[in-house]
Amino acid sequence: MDFALTPTQAAFRDRAAGFAEKLAPDYQAREHAGRIEPELRRELGADGLIAPELPVALGGQGADRVTSGLVTEEIARGDINVAYLQVVGSLVAQIVAANAAPDVAAHWVPRICSGEEVVGIGLTEPHAGSDAGMPRLTARRDGADWVLDGTKSLSFGRDAAATVVFARTGPTQRRGKDISAFLVPLDRPGVTREPAPDMGTKAVGRGLVHLRGVRIPGDHLLGAEGRGFTQVMQGFDFSRALIGLQCIGTAQQTVDETWRYVSTREAFDRRLSTNQGVAFALAEDETQLAAARLLCLRTLWLKDTGQPHTAEAAMCKWWAPKVAYDVVGQCLLLHGQYGYRTDLPIEQRLRDVLGLQIGDGTAQIMKLVIARQRLGRELAP
Repeated sequence: MDFALTPTQAAFRDRAAGFAEKLAPDYQAREHAGRIEPELRRELGADGLIAPELPVALGGQGADRVTSGLVTEEIARGDINVAYLQVVGSLVAQIVAANAAPDVAAHWVPRICSGEEVVGIGLTEPHAGSDAGMPRLTARRDGADWVLDGTKSLSFGRDAAATVVFARTGPTQRRGKDISAFLVPLDRPGVTREPAPDMGTKAVGRGLVHLRGVRIPGDHLLGAEGRGFTQVMQGFDFSRALIGLQCIGTAQQTVDETWRYVSTREAFDRRLSTNQGVAFALAEDETQLAAARLLCLRTLWLKDTGQPHTAEAAMCKWWAPKVAYDVVGQCLLLHGQYGYRTDLPIEQRLRDVLGLQIGDGTAQIMKLVIARQRLGRELAP
């Protein structure tokens, strides 16, 4: 068992770390602006830091999934929201590359990898939340086209040029049945956008996309008709590990800053770091983050080697964001009132990390996935 990075992996990690250093000073400014600058997104893509695991022929770097995880963690140290460009880019580019018609994939995937465009993923709907297998969005054939009606919630709802959606295309009302996946350009007539007043990840610009009689070409169906939910959902095992590393990155940055703070801050005529209650808490934080990081990287390694990893991906998704939230909260408390103030980035990180305990699968859903992987559907909840 070799834990050493390859020279290529180390080079990508170092490149991402350098990019993160440039991101950090404007992390809070991006929240106030409520967006990530398009030119920053294109710079990220030009450096090969969006979906680097995609084939070179489609605009990627031909790297492995472990490399994608290393990149995600490093970028998140500078700005967890900018790192989400890489997470969503990897998820959606993989889905489109694997399931779209070749001409459609050739059009969209290079634009995702270059940062020229953002393509979101609209899995959930306002009425359902985690119950993604029962969409109200419908798609019906009309000649050579599909016509879609309904509403989806997605990250980058304001800036996305297109989105992957799941829609019901048949009469069956059973959960997960007769559901197809589509790539929907969002410049079509009948598309309207509604921003979400979220407490965190404001730079991501999450929101609702309303589709009213939106017509798309027939070749924008992803995968087989009526089987999109099963086929496309497999891609989430990849993104769940990436989200874990996204949260770990911002938490690790906060721990590093807190070690420095407690080493210089004095109270009761001594440095805070000389108190066991301070140093031991940070030691526990380091341990938890190291364990969560290994879980996520191992999950990506399993994917790279073609081994089952659904349960492990679900572990990454429920546990790493929780660990990160607890760690950032502990660091905030160790900073005292300074941590609670808005002139430091810690309180924003706490709000931003919290959202990733909800989006892309709650802890309850992830634990259900793990139980079903171990017990089977008949014996699991």
